[in-house]
Amino acid sequence: MLSRKVLLAGLSLLLLAVSPVTHADDYGDARGELVAAYQQGDFAAMRSAAQKAIAARPGYPGALFNLALAQALDADPAASLETLKDLLAVGCDFGVADIDEFSALKELLEWEDYAGAVQRLYEPAGFAEVVATLDTADFIPEGIAVDNEGRLYLGSIRHGTLVRVDKEPTTLSTPQNGHWSVFGMRFDREGSLWFASAAVPQFADAGDDMGRSGLFRYDINKGEISAQALLPDRGDPQVLGDLVIAPDGLIYTTDSITGVLYQFTPKTGEFETVVDQGVFGSPQGLVFDGTAQFLYVADYIGGLYRVTLADGRVDKVRLQANVTDYGIDGLYRHGDELIAIQNGTQPNRVVAMQLGIDGLSITAGRTLAANLEEFDEPTLGLVSGSDFIFIANSHWNRFDTENRLPDGLNGPVILRVPLSPDR
Repeated sequence: MLSRKVLLAGLSLLLLAVSPVTHADDYGDARGELVAAYQQGDFAAMRSAAQKAIAARPGYPGALFNLALAQALDADPAASLETLKDLLAVGCDFGVADIDEFSALKELLEWEDYAGAVQRLYEPAGFAEVVATLDTADFIPEGIAVDNEGRLYLGSIRHGTLVRVDKEPTTLSTPQNGHWSVFGMRFDREGSLWFASAAVPQFADAGDDMGRSGLFRYDINKGEISAQALLPDRGDPQVLGDLVIAPDGLIYTTDSITGVLYQFTPKTGEFETVVDQGVFGSPQGLVFDGTAQFLYVADYIGGLYRVTLADGRVDKVRLQANVTDYGIDGLYRHGDELIAIQNGTQPNRVVAMQLGIDGLSITAGRTLAANLEEFDEPTLGLVSGSDFIFIANSHWNRFDTENRLPDGLNGPVILRVPLSPDR
């Protein structure tokens, strides 16, 4: 989504230069110290600041990378390699073999083993079946949904269109109906399709609406936009990136720019704040627990959280397994597992994370798919029975600094992977 393109601008020194924190906290303060120390060439101080950043945000891959970089610059390649091994243990690579600052690590006896493990990390994992494709190369898909008849729906970031993917694709709605880029989408109990929309720089015709965002309801039977609700103007850009619909019809949606979690009541057309700005850095996917009393939220730069809907309490989900909960875009649930699409890690992947009995811990994790040839920044998906269906190639990563796209892209590819380990 939009904010993640700014939040993770690079994998080398750019990671130091661009702070991924949109609000002031201990992590942001530590990063400020780290950047200042780097600029002054005080690598011992940089290393100390990196440790503070990890203490503020345990397990955050960017913080661990910064520590590894500080250790390498501080002439401690052995410590740097150990930190990189910690990253590798949770399936994260920052391409250090191609970064000059890490060249001293290649003289270590353990480097070849590490390099071999990195190479294996990029081998294809899992089996996926192609269930649908679309020929529009610059579609840039984000939202996906399926109706009761099994028909797929996609939303375009580039063109702002809502499309049903039949044998012959059918365009259902365009920006002429008042919306912009189409983000997350879900069907309600009446069979109409709610979707989040925002005027983002990657949208081909944002114009004076840049920064506006809201929810829209497409009536499948009438073939028209039957409701819309725009976010109150906060004076800054807003991007509603995903949504879920509760059994009682209330809609919960996240603003990936401001970090706000909203509750929207369709009957009144009003937004209420559940979690205000300053708690989440960049909330993306969200999914209910089995009771719909709690909502799991994936903060792209903060990890997994559980929100108690009755009072807005936010609790961090603890990791008790060798996994990372950072860089999650789409988030779903299948029984006691959270299904996550991680495009903020290298390599990109789809994973299943086992929830503990308390609902506040991850006790195990497994990779459903990674490094498949169709992958080019997977984004959102959906659980369909015992399968997970998702967008394999959003091409979000292909925008240049002026939001142009290259030639030769493939149109959207939709994949299906089984969720049961024995299938």
